[in-house]
Amino acid sequence: MKTTASRDIDCATLGDLGLEPLRAIWRDRFGAPPSIRSPEILALMLAWRLQAARDGGLDGELRRALRRASSAPSPTALTPGTRLVREWQGVRHEVVVEPDGRFRHQEELHRSLSQVARKITGSRWNGPRFFGLREGEGAP
Repeated sequence: MKTTASRDIDCATLGDLGLEPLRAIWRDRFGAPPSIRSPEILALMLAWRLQAARDGGLDGELRRALRRASSAPSPTALTPGTRLVREWQGVRHEVVVEPDGRFRHQEELHRSLSQVARKITGSRWNGPRFFGLREGEGAP
């Protein structure tokens, strides 16, 4: 895999290129390109890879800190005692957030809101979206 450039590429101009030229640059520098079909996303990925190759990328300490942050509860986490209510097909469903972070629905404990939403609807749902905590709520 080639990681050093024989010629410099201005990352700011990558957004002006089409999918095939972006793949050609990736292939030249890093080997087989990802199977992404969006030129915008591929340009962003390529710009990051080029900058990381040039500047050294993320150091180990920062990489570990980012991993720890992703496993931490989000600052918008629901506090214990919060009640979420949703009507589904004429039935009112209430979920209570327990102190251990689980969710109580009809006297059963669940690890996630998605599990509760799946139990209510019988199909896969994003739990926060189902209970109106995220944009785009909208099942009949």
